[in-house]
Order: sequence, then structure tokens, then C-alpha cells
Amino acid sequence: MAGKEPGVPPEATPGTADDPRLITPMLLRAWPLPEPTGTKYARGQVVVVGGAQATPGAAMLAGVAALRMGAGRLSMAVAESVAPHVAVAVPESGVHGLPENASGSITGEEAGRLLEREVQRGDALLVGPGLDDADGTTRVLEELLPLVPEDLPVVLDAYAATVLPDLDPSLVERISGRLALTPNTGELGIIVGSDDLDDDDIPAAAAEVVERYGAVVACSGRVVSSDGVWLVSTGDTGLGTSGSGDVLAGAVAGLVSRGAPRVQALVWGAYTHAAAGDALATKFGRVGYLAGELLPELPLVLGSLRGD
Repeated sequence: MAGKEPGVPPEATPGTADDPRLITPMLLRAWPLPEPTGTKYARGQVVVVGGAQATPGAAMLAGVAALRMGAGRLSMAVAESVAPHVAVAVPESGVHGLPENASGSITGEEAGRLLEREVQRGDALLVGPGLDDADGTTRVLEELLPLVPEDLPVVLDAYAATVLPDLDPSLVERISGRLALTPNTGELGIIVGSDDLDDDDIPAAAAEVVERYGAVVACSGRVVSSDGVWLVSTGDTGLGTSGSGDVLAGAVAGLVSRGAPRVQALVWGAYTHAAAGDALATKFGRVGYLAGELLPELPLVLGSLRGD
């Protein structure tokens, strides 16, 4: 288990499930992120594992989001049939191809051997965006988690979050205390075994996941940790668009790679993601903007919060 993370400053203390603390610019400015300095290696190395043959864009959105949030170096692992195309589409990233089945889903075979070097020198590991098969996703985690250094934060999204209950308890224990989850409401329901989770159920369900897995959870504008609950004070329905969750997951991974504790990364990431949507809403209206258009807005929001 990783060492104890820095505590939340008094200015940013969370609320409760019934009375969550609003995440506002004032709160964030009282809780500044680690200052990015040095080379691309010093600023944070992110490894993103996802992108089946049909959904490589999810991994791409997440990876670029990590860079837009200040990470210095990006590696992505996607289905081998699309890896060359991803490498061309995202020239800022190193890209590794992973074995896939006849349907184009990543099988997880050889993932440990192929990604060991990247995982062991990374500053954040994100698994999930664009994975589309539960068995393959489970195999990916079974291959990678034994290789994760003791101080490496792990961010799980989508399928990678939903298969947590299926993993060997020893693997879960290995990442307890350094795990961040960014599921949507349906995925959170799968983790806790509920088919009809609604918005009012999110705090309790997320708190169950926090306790069971030693995690911090961001879901539907809420961030839940063992200390309490925060609620994003901005954002609108336009964020409910294809790929938006991948951007959030990548944003969190980027902040974690820079040295932000998990809670801070999720609080800042959730707010920045929502505020980027607000910026696009002024250009396109409440709905109709694309997840990819969130990406260039992310550093602008960060700059405005810092007063750049």
C-alpha cells in the first residue's frame, strides 16, 4: 500500500452525503495543485491502457486530456490492429499494440510483458477507456497490477472499474489506498451490485466503494472519499456526450501524475471538466459540443483558476 497522502486543507474540507461541500474556484485556489516544473519526465508520465478496435478514440481522448492537464509524457496501449493509426493521430504519445480477439477486443494476454517497462516508470496508470470486454479487462488488470510499483497511483474507468468485484482480493489489496475511480452512474451500480442506481443513491454507493476498495470516487459531479463528499458547483447537461467521461478520467490521471493526491486530483479534475463544458456552452449552446472540444479548454480553465 502506498504511503499516506497529504490531508485536505481546512479551506477545502468536505461535507456530508446530505450536505456536500461545493467545489468552487475559491475552494480550489485555497488548495493549489503542485507546481509543474522540469522536464517531461519530471512533470509526470501517464500510461493509458484501453482502446479496443472499435473504440480507440476513448483512449486517445483520455491520453490527450492528461497532457492538457499538465502531464509531461504519455504512453498508450490499444488493440494492435489500431495501434499504428493511434500513433499517427496522437503523435505526442508512444503507442503499444495489445493482442486482440476476432471481435477486436483486447484479450489482456501478454499485457504485463508488453507494458512492464512503461508501468514501472510511470507516475500514473489509467486503465479502462475504450475497453469493451469484461474478461479481457480482467486479464489486463491481472497482468498489470502485480507489476505496479508501491507508490504508483491507479485510475480505473468504465469496464476496468466494473470488474473490480471479480478480481482476486490480493490484487485489490495491492492497490488499496492509491486507487481512484471515475465511473458513471451505471458503472457504479455494477460495482455495488445494483441495477437501478439513481442520482440520490450515488453518495451511499460511492461510500461503499470507498470503504471496500480503499478508493476515492468521482461520479456524476460528486467526489467521495473516506473524509466526506464534494459536489461540483458548475457544469450542465452538455457534458453528457460520448467520450466526455474519458476526458474526465484522463484529466484525473494527468493531475495525479503531477503529484496531486487522489482526492485533490478528482476534485480539481471534476471541476475543470465541468467548467470546460461551460466554456463550450457559451459558444455552441447547452448541448451539441463534442468531447474532443473539451480538451483545449482544460488548460485555459486551469490557467484561469491560477490567475494566469
